[in-house]
Amino acid sequence: MKRSQIKPGVFFSPREELPRGRHALSRENALGAQRERLMAAFCEVVADQGLNGLTVKDIVSHVGVSRTAFYDCFDDVEGCADAAYERFIAVLLDRLVVALDPTKHWIVFVESGVRAYLETLQADPVVARALQIEMDAAGKAARVRRREALGLIAAAINARHETLMAEDPSFAPVPVEAHLALIYGVRQLACDALDTEDDPDLMRLVEPTVQWIWATVHGASSISELNLSTLDTLGSSGA
Repeated sequence: MKRSQIKPGVFFSPREELPRGRHALSRENALGAQRERLMAAFCEVVADQGLNGLTVKDIVSHVGVSRTAFYDCFDDVEGCADAAYERFIAVLLDRLVVALDPTKHWIVFVESGVRAYLETLQADPVVARALQIEMDAAGKAARVRRREALGLIAAAINARHETLMAEDPSFAPVPVEAHLALIYGVRQLACDALDTEDDPDLMRLVEPTVQWIWATVHGASSISELNLSTLDTLGSSGA
């Protein structure tokens, strides 16, 4: 069976092996590089076999390091999982912060956020499968971190919507819980594609998702007004 491999440089940047001898890394840098390798290995193993029953032996065997090297970096499998998931969330939030430009037209704002989220997952579906699907079995700490991250995204979108209401009376109030529900919906669509397709095309979800969000927030009757081919024009104008 072909083993899953992450795409270096998206969520993790592991080295194949650490340099030795005179020009070896400092202990701090060596530990940092080893952590990268172990978190990447964790994702690859979990993407293949799931989280339940995962052991330190599974991870170190996969990456070819000793147990001592693992315990120099993490206390246990849960510690490795938590660190990997924290990185995953941090990268997603960083990409979204860049994409969610509050000066843009509402529909460009929404499309940019949806696209940035799906593009990041598409860039490394192995990590996405491991940390967006399998981590649902990781327990309360992971669920808390997920809720906090999605809550931050919902708050950012809600703030933009409130600004739009002040600028344009056609925008009616929408509770932050509705924005949060839409975010959960987009997440679930991505999870289903990652879970059921060997080579998922997450970008095909952009247009229907943006139309759905537009119809929900701005009224289903206005859906005929939405043509995603006009997004470049709207985005460049900043309207």
